[in-house]
Amino acid sequence: MDTAVLEQLLDEAFDHAVVHHGYTDYMRDYEVVVHATADPRTGIAPAYLRYLFRYCVEARCETSVPPGIWRESLDDRLIDHETAADLDGYVWGVKWHCLYPGATVLPVSDVARRWSEALGIDFHEVRMETNAHTLTLVFSELQVSEIPTHPPR
Repeated sequence: MDTAVLEQLLDEAFDHAVVHHGYTDYMRDYEVVVHATADPRTGIAPAYLRYLFRYCVEARCETSVPPGIWRESLDDRLIDHETAADLDGYVWGVKWHCLYPGATVLPVSDVARRWSEALGIDFHEVRMETNAHTLTLVFSELQVSEIPTHPPR
């Protein structure tokens, strides 16, 4: 996959809402579902977009929430938006994360190079940063498609 095309596809997800991420049910590919919206005055309808990272050989998910905020966010009432209303801490119950500062294609890494050599196809490493998680994915291809709704939780 051409790096410029990959960068363009990822740029289109910038600042939208990540509503789901994880390996697909067949456990080879990694998906990130984004709820893309625009200013209503543009006439562009909101859409759920599935970013399918094919042949994903590595997926790391780390928190980007600082330890002090985590300490304040352990209460289970914060996993439900309604019960979190008057509490301090990170409200997990909003059930989405803003894709900000966004996604970046990283320079060719040792792991991507190793997989490229082993399989004979190009591999890429991408970092996706949200306001709660940082995902690092090593994969070969990215496919983006519109889906009717986000996957059930």
